[in-house]
Amino acid sequence: MKSPLFVPRSYRGRHVRGERRAFTVQCRDTDLWIAADVALEPAARRAVLALRTELESYIALRREFLNALTPLPGDADAPPIAREMLAAARLAGVGPMAAVAGAIAEAVGRELLESSSEVIVENGGDIFLKSERPVLAEVFAGNSPLSGKLAYEIETGASGCGLCTSSGTVGHSLSFGKTDAVTILSASAAIADAFATAVGNRVQNKDDIPAALEYAKKHPEIKGCAIIVGGAIGLCGDLRVVKL
Repeated sequence: MKSPLFVPRSYRGRHVRGERRAFTVQCRDTDLWIAADVALEPAARRAVLALRTELESYIALRREFLNALTPLPGDADAPPIAREMLAAARLAGVGPMAAVAGAIAEAVGRELLESSSEVIVENGGDIFLKSERPVLAEVFAGNSPLSGKLAYEIETGASGCGLCTSSGTVGHSLSFGKTDAVTILSASAAIADAFATAVGNRVQNKDDIPAALEYAKKHPEIKGCAIIVGGAIGLCGDLRVVKL
């Protein structure tokens, strides 16, 4: 049996096991870690530049897209990545930028799948995965004692999936909650990203974990959810936790 891959979470100190090429792509404030069958830096860079150009041009015309904290109406004239973000935000009840990192990770990953049978794209803790083998995603939850001690074992399926994390204590993403980490598994990385924010907003302390998990269970788009506050963790769905 082949061993699982290891995927970095909010940092990139781990290595990919197996015959995979890992590389990074940076374009302005987009910073991706990518693993694929072959080195695809030029293709990934072109994809990132095209996506950012589309989004930035759209935001220049519709400034509320950048700043909204609640869902916006759909826009048939928006570029595909903006339409995906708008749709994910409406499902989760958040602003469209809550889905940006996951949407970019998946859009780049889908582009690279034309040249690689397996792809992992990590964008600041928001990940698109397509792998024939199980993937282990290490838990990084800031100062939580669970950081680096656990991993989520993911079966990506034939179409790939999104695994996205939001935190109220780590990083620069806006959150109204105080979780060390909320991780969402979904068929769509944009949806996973948006719901990571939505679930995280509902948690101020560990006592809020059960209610937040019940909220997650009500949304069929969420395939799995993990919430970490300090040393407490709550789980539902298809996220399998293993010890490292």
